[in-house]
Amino acid sequence: MIEGRAINATPTRGMLALLLLAMSLVVVAVVLGVVDVPTSEVIATLTGNGSEQSDLIILTIRLPRILTGILAGIHFAVAGALLQSITRNPLADPTILGISQGATLAVTVFLFFAVYRFNSDANALYTLPVSWLPLVGCVGGLMSGLVIYCLAISKRMAALQLTLCGIAIGAFLHAIAMGIVVGWGSSRFEIVMQWLSGSLYARGWEHVLFLLPFTVVGLAVLPVLYRPVLMLRFDEDVARSFGLSYRLHFSLALCVASILAASAVGAVGPLIFVGLVVPHLARFVAGKHFALVIPFAALIGAALVTGADLVGRLVGGPEEIPIGVVTAFAGAPFLIFLLRRYR
Repeated sequence: MIEGRAINATPTRGMLALLLLAMSLVVVAVVLGVVDVPTSEVIATLTGNGSEQSDLIILTIRLPRILTGILAGIHFAVAGALLQSITRNPLADPTILGISQGATLAVTVFLFFAVYRFNSDANALYTLPVSWLPLVGCVGGLMSGLVIYCLAISKRMAALQLTLCGIAIGAFLHAIAMGIVVGWGSSRFEIVMQWLSGSLYARGWEHVLFLLPFTVVGLAVLPVLYRPVLMLRFDEDVARSFGLSYRLHFSLALCVASILAASAVGAVGPLIFVGLVVPHLARFVAGKHFALVIPFAALIGAALVTGADLVGRLVGGPEEIPIGVVTAFAGAPFLIFLLRRYR
């Protein structure tokens, strides 16, 4: 894995730099957008003295969207860091357990029945009970992860076997979802693709409230998992020699990663490469300070998703580029670099 040999700054400076970066991106994301709102009006809105129009734009549209992106970025990044550690696979991310694919299939099936079976004349997403989508996606992702976990425990799979099993089942679930989309008909194809592309479009306070409990509980458990995750980076026999209850702590870390990833996918869709790239950047900044990898990953994940969404909004204009497309463009070169490094 990428280490921070080139980083001369202290961990404290690294943390402050990441905090400053994340906060700066949040400020820019609040101020800039398709609709031009003067900075003075933004400040007035945030202090409770804004106009009705600026309140709508800032408080109802931009701010919940940004906060949803921050929480989702934290979820994907921390889940990726946990999975890369416990599977000892530098290319691991939430897709290796089929979490993203399980959520994709669940949402696709839900949209199919909600639109096609029960409302066959509609082809607009706003006709659906969209407040159900985060929960549907989260449940689908968790069920997929649970199936793979049960197979791994019953067959006593090693970390590499678990990875291969997750990839195979994930590909199978994704194929089923795409089969439904293709058979559904082109007139409704856009409905599903809006979610599958990964987007913060139309995300409101209900999405923030959906993600926040998962964020609080997940991050609260992480200090307890610090030493076990450190030991899980070694082979099972080595971890047991340190007195670690391997299966218990592996299961707990896997559960936390699955819940964080599934809830994020349910809220914003699958964001490609966030869970893969961010942990490596965090390790590069943290260097030998492993205890700071997950905090750094959380900050970088929040900054990356916020920045990618800002780019998508500014470059795409009113139509905007889905955030998943932006992260894919940014992450693909990094993936090629990783493949060359670990070949």
